[in-house]
Order: sequence, then structure tokens, then C-alpha cells
Amino acid sequence: MQSFLQHRRMRAAVKEDLERVNASPNGSSTPQTHEDLHGSDAEKIGTQLPGITVSRPAEGDGSVTYLVNWKEGDPLNPHNWSRFEKWACTFAVCLLTFSITVPSSVDAPVSLAFNEHYGVGPMAGSMTTGMYLLGTGFGALFAGTVSETFGRNVMYMTTFVVFMLFILAKALAPNYGSAIVFRFLTGFFGSTPMTAAGGTIADMWTPLDMIFCVPVGAMTSYAGPIVGPIIGAYLPEIGFRWADWIALIIAGAVLISVFLFQPETYRPVLLEWRAKHLRDLTGDSRYQVDEHATTHTLGSRLLVNLYRPFLMTYTEPIILVFAFYLTIIYIVLFTFLNGYPYIFQQTYGISGSLTFILWTALLIGDLAALPLIPLIYGWAKKAAVEGTLTPELCLWYGMLGGSICLPMSLWWMAWTSYSDISIWVPIVGSVFFGYGLVTIFTTTFLYTCFVYGVHSASALAFMTCIRYVIVGALLPASIPMYENLDPHKALTIPASLATLMAPVPFLLYKYGAKIRGMSKTAMH
Repeated sequence: MQSFLQHRRMRAAVKEDLERVNASPNGSSTPQTHEDLHGSDAEKIGTQLPGITVSRPAEGDGSVTYLVNWKEGDPLNPHNWSRFEKWACTFAVCLLTFSITVPSSVDAPVSLAFNEHYGVGPMAGSMTTGMYLLGTGFGALFAGTVSETFGRNVMYMTTFVVFMLFILAKALAPNYGSAIVFRFLTGFFGSTPMTAAGGTIADMWTPLDMIFCVPVGAMTSYAGPIVGPIIGAYLPEIGFRWADWIALIIAGAVLISVFLFQPETYRPVLLEWRAKHLRDLTGDSRYQVDEHATTHTLGSRLLVNLYRPFLMTYTEPIILVFAFYLTIIYIVLFTFLNGYPYIFQQTYGISGSLTFILWTALLIGDLAALPLIPLIYGWAKKAAVEGTLTPELCLWYGMLGGSICLPMSLWWMAWTSYSDISIWVPIVGSVFFGYGLVTIFTTTFLYTCFVYGVHSASALAFMTCIRYVIVGALLPASIPMYENLDPHKALTIPASLATLMAPVPFLLYKYGAKIRGMSKTAMH
């Protein structure tokens, strides 16, 4: 809806600019008709329109191209929107991300009922989560980058509708095979916000503002995998299919809000709208967007955008470092997710439903990270005034306890989960786990958006793909790990991995500028 209204406002603004330039030579404010806006007046219009740059080839027949850009202070430019409009868009994409991450874990509490209904074992049952992660990983390679061809909103809307249809299909699946196939397809079409959301935020905010707004968005959206088990805690009592019904209800509510209120933010698409209105109203085909000047066909632009994540994979060392880091963290997270019943239910004898309610402790840890936002933003404002603002300041979210709290909490829980030690001891440990998890995610997400700007979706695509695919493939192995090892030894494995990765933010803080110097795509 908002995209449609934007398109109309863009046409009205272009029409007004043309009428102003095409005013009669004697200074009269009466414009000529739009049918007269070509021919001998074309050169005048092309050179005098605000935001238009004339591009002349070095050699050739003297033909020119009018490159379309924003005019100064253009209210249609997302960077010039009010803070209210920017925050509304930011929270909308956070809700999108939240609504597609809840299904990744909401079925964990109903896994036993699911397994019994379809007659499968725990390892096969865990593939419902594994296939969702695999689908999200493979979908990320296409969704975010295609959004850089067709725009953010069209991808959000189309893929989200299909995402909801496959949630419905999985809820009604007649057998185990169809259930896991539908889970894969649900993840595949639900992957768009995981990559495109970073691009949407980068479309609107300045680098300084992103240090404040991106963490708010990241901490909101990454609450999804934590909230999922809490929502599903008592679903086994009313039926395992309710995990899908609730996910569908949440997605439907978010879809309606996005349809009604979310505008398009992607700069090249908005400028292409302006260029098209200029071509239509003037009859002059020379109005082009700079990004499209050498790749005029839709197919060629799509190929360029689809190729970009693969190109960035081996040309951007930052992406490789974060992809490896987040893969380890995701292995820790989803291994931990499968181990919660072994840690609390078997050790302390509490019910399965109460075990998943204890995930509230992780949510408290998530919220505990919020005070870092104004603190680090204050440092960023001071650095901006002094001219020393760099992307490495984003790493403070991980350095202020995040990368340390994550392994510390795992060691804590591994060796305090004994029946003769109060259950509150490992519960408090899981608060630190939630804090460490969300600050690490915030650091990587923010740093990537800060460095790659308009191409953040492509940068996030590979990072999302590699961690989801690897974790989705390895997830079933965590079941026998907990069954064959006691929780103490089982938790020691992810604790050791998290300990090895703890220095990453500190090393990037020291050497990040040199690593960015090797980049061909980084904006900063």
C-alpha cells in the first residue's frame, strides 16, 4: 500500500519539476503541456532538472545519458524522512524478522508429541528444526540479493505470503516426509528479512544513527528464537499442531501491518521510479539510474545482484570472519536449545512445560543489553565530532562482556547443573547466555550494515547461508550427544567452542581497519 502511494507521490513530484523547468520564457508560471516536453526542449529539461547529471561518452556520436539522482533535500529520499518514519520502518522489519525466527524454535516444546504422532525418534524429530534452518540458509542466498533488484517491499510481501502458506501446509501435513519438506520450504521463503532487513535499515539511517537504531532492531528481532519455546511451553496440552497455528497467527498480524504501513526504502528502485516517470512524461528514453546505466535489462541486473554475494565471499575477509564466528555461535545456540530438557528436566525433575518457561531467563539477558545502546551511541557521537568515527566502534557491543559472557555462562551451567545445587544457579547462568548471545549478534549485524551500506543485504546473505546450512545439518547430532553424555560434558563442548571464539571482537577492533583496507566493496 505504502509503495503504491510512494509511486504516485514520486510521479507528482516529477510532474511538478517538469512544469517548473518548462515554464514559459517570459517568466510566466503557466506551464506548457506535457506533450511538449520533448524534441527541441529535451536538452533544456535534461540539464535543468534538479538531481539530473548529464553523462557524455568520451568518444562516440555525441549522445548523452541523463543520470537520475536525488535532488537536494528531497523528501522522497529515505535519508530525509522524519525520525518517526524511519523508526516505524525499522520496527516493521524487526517484526518481520521476529515472526520468521519464532517458528525456528516454537516447535521445540511439542517435539515429543510430534515424534509420537508420526512415529519417529528424537533425531528424526529434530530434523523439523534442522530443515527449517537449511531452508533459511539456502533462501538467504537469493532473497536479500533479489531485493536489490526488485526492491525490499516486493520481496517482503511475496515471500512472506508463500512463507505463511507453507506454515499452513506443514500444520496439515499427512506424514513425516511432507512435514519436513514443508519446513524446508517455510524456512526458504522466510529467509528474506534475515538478509534484507539490514539493507532496509542501511537505506534510511546515517552511519552514526545506525549505531543506535540497529542494536534496537537486532535485540528485538533476535528475541524470536528465545520467545519461541516460551510461547510453545504449554502447547503439548492442546496439540502439537498449535505450534504452527500460533506461528501463522503471528505472521498474519505482521503481514497486515507491513502491507499497510511499510514503504519502499531501496535507493536504486526509488530512483528508477523517478527515471521511469521522467521517461514517460517527457518521451525521452535517456533518463537512467546510474546503477542501471550499463545494465539496462532486468535480467542482467538480476544476474549482477545474484552474483554479488558469491563475489563478496572470497573478496571480503570481514564477511568470512563473521560467517565463521556466527556459525560457531549458532552451533552453540541450537545445541543449547536441544539440551535444555536434559539440563533442567532430567537433572531437577521439573515438567517439560516449565523447562521451556525457563527460557524467560535468556529473554531477560537480551533486555539487559539495552542500556549499552545509549552508552555506545554517546561514544559514537563524540567520535563523530572528533572525526574519529569508524566501524570498529560497533564492536564494543561484543567487547563489553558479550564474547566473554557467552562461554562463561556455558561453563557456569555445565558444572552447576547438579540436583544438589539450587536450580536458580544455572537459571542465572542462562541470563548471561542471553546477554552474550544478543550482544554478539548485534556486533556482527551492526558492523556489517555500517561497512557495506546499501549492499548490506548481499553481505548478510552469505553469512546467513553458511551458518544456517551448517547448523541445520549438524543439529540432529546434538541429540545423541546429550543422550550419551551427561549435561556437564555435553555443555563443555559448546563452551569450549565459544571460548575459542571469544577474542574475535577484540582482534577485529585492533586489526579491523587493515582488514577493511583489503575490501573492494566496503563503504568505510
